[in-house]
Formats: sequence, C-alpha cells, structure tokens
Amino acid sequence: MTKKIVTDLNVSNKVVLERADFNVPMKDGVITNDNRIKAALPTIEWLLEHDAKVVLFSHLGKVKKEEDKEKLSLAPVAKRLGELLNKEVTFVPETRGEKLEQAIKAMEVGDVLVVENTRFEDIDGKKESKNDPELGKYWASLGDLFVNDAFGTAHRSHASNVGIASHLETAAGFLMEKEIKFLGGAVDQPVRPFVAILGGAKVSDKINVIESLIDKADKVLIGGGMAYTFLKAKGYEVGQSLLELDKVDLAKSLMEKAGDKLVLPVDVVIADDFSNDANTQIVAADQIPSDWEGLDCGPATIDEFKEILKDAKTVVWNGPMGVFELEAFAKGTIGVMKSISELEDAVTIIGGGDSASAAISLGFEEKFSHISTGGGASLEYLEGKELPGVASITDK
Repeated sequence: MTKKIVTDLNVSNKVVLERADFNVPMKDGVITNDNRIKAALPTIEWLLEHDAKVVLFSHLGKVKKEEDKEKLSLAPVAKRLGELLNKEVTFVPETRGEKLEQAIKAMEVGDVLVVENTRFEDIDGKKESKNDPELGKYWASLGDLFVNDAFGTAHRSHASNVGIASHLETAAGFLMEKEIKFLGGAVDQPVRPFVAILGGAKVSDKINVIESLIDKADKVLIGGGMAYTFLKAKGYEVGQSLLELDKVDLAKSLMEKAGDKLVLPVDVVIADDFSNDANTQIVAADQIPSDWEGLDCGPATIDEFKEILKDAKTVVWNGPMGVFELEAFAKGTIGVMKSISELEDAVTIIGGGDSASAAISLGFEEKFSHISTGGGASLEYLEGKELPGVASITDK
C-alpha cells in the first residue's frame, strides 16, 4: 500500500486525532447495532498500546436543524465505546470551543475522548459537509497527528477527514487499510475468474459500477429490482415489477456492450401484493403476468448463478437479489450468499449497504473475506474513482 498506515506513525505521548465511523443505527437514544464501533476498536487499541492520547471524531445521521441534536448526540456511542474498551471514555458535548480545548489539554497518555457529532457544524452553513477550511484547520490544531479510519465517508470531502488531513501528517487506520486492500485489489488486480454480482433496487444507482465491472469482471450477475429494467430491455413483460422506464435504453446498450458477460435471472418469484402474506408463484423471466410483480429471483436462477460462481477466485457482491427483508422473498439473497460462502480459496467481498446488512442479519458475516463498512464509498471505489478521504492520506 502506497499510503501511510497507523503503524508508520510515532504516536507516543502525542494527541492523535482519529476520524472513526460511529454512524450507528439508533432508536430512542439506544444503539441497535454496534458493529461499526467494534470495527473501529483495533486502531483505537493499537494507539492506546503505543501510548497515544486518542481524540475521536465522527458524524451520526443527518443534522439539519437544532431539534435534531438531542436524538443524534454521540453520547451513547462514547458510553458503548467505554464498555467495549473496558475503560473510561470522556465525552465532550461540543464540536469546538474552550471546553473541548481544555479537555484535550488535560488528557494523559492512554486517555480516550469523543467529540460531539461533527454534523452539528452543518446547522449553520454545512461547515462539516462542505469542508469549511477554517473548521478543518481548527480541528487539526487540537492534535499532533491524524488517523483516518472512516472508509464509510471516504467518498466525501468533509472537514473531519480531508479538512484535518490537509494540516497534519495523516495515516490510514486498520479498517481503512483493509478496505483499500480488499476493494482496491478486487478492482485493480483480481485473481480470475472474477465474478461481480449486482442487485438492489435501481439501475440508476449503479450505472457507473456496472459499466466499470463489465470492463473488469469475467461475469456480471444481475439481480434485485434493477433486473426488471434489463428484462424490459429484452422485450419482456415485467408486470408491476420495479421498473425505470427511462433507463431501458441504457440497459439495452449495457447488454450489447457486455455480451454474454452480463447474466440476468432466468426465473423469478412473483407476487400479487408487496407483503409476506401475498400469493406467490415461480415463473420464467419472460412470463410475468401484467398484474403481478417480481420480488425475488427463482430457484433456476440461483442454480445458474451457483454454477457460474463455483470456479470464481474473486467475487464482489453489492445489492440483494430480492426483497430480503420479507422472508417470502429472501431465498434468492440467501442462495447467492450461501454459494459465495462455500467457495474455497476465493477472495469474497461484500461491498457494503443492504447486502452487508443481509449477510450480518442472516448469520453469514464470518463466511466472507471482507464485508465493507462503506456503502456509497465502496460503490465509488468499485467504479474506479479516487476517493477524497483516501487521496488525502499521506503517501509513504
């Protein structure tokens, strides 16, 4: 890796600012899933073992008005982090000012401090999200070194990542390093055969990824809601299925460009209603009745995808194969996940988002080489884009 990583830094007795990704789901002030906090632990623990004073920045949710502050404070995150580290973690309910400055000055080696939600700076002019230069410079002035371990925001140029990095020596944390290694390796130097699987709702969300992967992958398997736009482009009736009519011509041109590289469902699970209790049937992909909708790929598709996957050495998957949140339409996602998880000697990567949620909620988390923590960031990385949060890390 050409970028500095945390182990390249001399952190002893230094105030190390770290951008973590603590954007965890919350309900009524309670964290409902702490995976992102756990994912940040290796870097924080390494810094503590090497006698650093650790100051943590993160955003949480979208903060648009003053009323959002109460439900989007990082206080519960700081409390949970303290439990996981088994040590006291100081929380400062400010994003700037004397209280924060004094708390950092008072830190001893081995102390951990969490700064309030960086997005609180967005209420008055989007200072965080628009990378206000004065804010980035101010935050950088609070420490000696910077570690960026938040891959989930690496596709954004914010004051708390790019802004701080432009003033301090910056290294990637272990999580960021892992993301760059796995996703970058899959994109730039995949071991072949390389199979990409793309699902989710819309073609429009993944146009650039599809185009990029058609060039790079040996096969691109399409599932989920986006498949119906491709099926429509083949001239099939798709009934009430999710359809982007304005993307049909684009789907047609992508299929022409890809040839037999691009593989669509051959059968689908259709329903007469969008619910678990709907009447369902399995039909060929070109036999969807006009008043039914496709909500999952069928067993023949799962078998075909499994056959293609069996020889794969690199697999990247982004987007579920159906409405996996409803049990009746989760078989396609589970089937593909099972096929990938059974591969031996293959690098298997889930590119964040709903497919990561599916893998974790369905108990497949340990079966993959890597599950990305960044939805939008991993998609842009798969497109081959340079991510501002990665580019701003100091070169070795």
